[in-house]
Amino acid sequence: MRNDLAAAFRRALQKTRASDPRGATAIIQEALGGGARLDCGPCNAFRDAFKGPRAAQARSAWSGLSGMGATSGKTGARAPVPEGATIEMLRHDAPAGSRDYRLFMPSPREGVPVGLVLMLHGCTQSPEDFALGTKMDLAAEAAGFVVAYPGQTGAHNMQSCWNWFRPEDQGRDRGEPAILASLATSLAERFDLKGRVHVAGLSAGGAMAAVLAETHPDVFSAAGIHSGLPAGAAQDIPSAFAAMQGQAGGRAPKLPVIVFHGTADNTVSDRNARTLIPGSGVETSHTASGRSWTRLTAERSELWLVEGAGHAWFGGDPAGSYADPAGPAASAEMLRFFADQARD
Repeated sequence: MRNDLAAAFRRALQKTRASDPRGATAIIQEALGGGARLDCGPCNAFRDAFKGPRAAQARSAWSGLSGMGATSGKTGARAPVPEGATIEMLRHDAPAGSRDYRLFMPSPREGVPVGLVLMLHGCTQSPEDFALGTKMDLAAEAAGFVVAYPGQTGAHNMQSCWNWFRPEDQGRDRGEPAILASLATSLAERFDLKGRVHVAGLSAGGAMAAVLAETHPDVFSAAGIHSGLPAGAAQDIPSAFAAMQGQAGGRAPKLPVIVFHGTADNTVSDRNARTLIPGSGVETSHTASGRSWTRLTAERSELWLVEGAGHAWFGGDPAGSYADPAGPAASAEMLRFFADQARD
């Protein structure tokens, strides 16, 4: 049953890529036993796929196809806490909604921290797993950054993804962008870091970081997008499929942005990375530990394309999910970039 649904999703994806959402709808409806009911619109069949008696099989099929919600391989290990640093588990309440978050504070030092980073995990991940896999706490201790890891749960998305593809979560004053921007603003006031607030994310979290860069350029000074997508790339699940395969456009961010993407990413096409930083710039080539990448510097942004790399955070800890231990060291490079983008 699971294989049948997975095959149906694959055929539906092919129809979507061929600009035939009605055909994609018919395939999903038939797989769910509902026949080719085309009067519900191209998105409803995808939405209905996750309801009713076959919801579990549909979720498994979606996970296997999308990759953004694939089996994470989490071990339950926790991120190491640097000596003198502090971890707090907190909750933020905003008019648009509430989220729990993990807050990392570096060991005490003279003056205020260098900056604040809002870290948005990918699908199926948790704040703790994301902190472990990215090794961001260790980089933040060295660089003097506060890091907040908001948590998305199955109550808000069945795969714990940030809902970057929904219209209601792509605007300024409602939905997840409003919640996350409110959290960032609150923490900026707590640590006196206005003008030094940044957002970063992986995969679906990277896509939501791009959304925040567009909706709240007054809150965030820069964004880091790892294996993600540009804002406006999708408006529903069918177009999300197309965007992940590089079949959609989207908009370049309004803020300085540092982008990491693997050229062998089979989950989110690296065409999205090139959309995030369009145009030309100064390109340099690098090789380390048997891996090669190019770094394009264009105006105030950077694009790192890593040859042969897949859908995982570079320079990470494989004890966490979606983490690639080989370089470049994405966390350290993001913090270096963010420190240069602080504004008054």
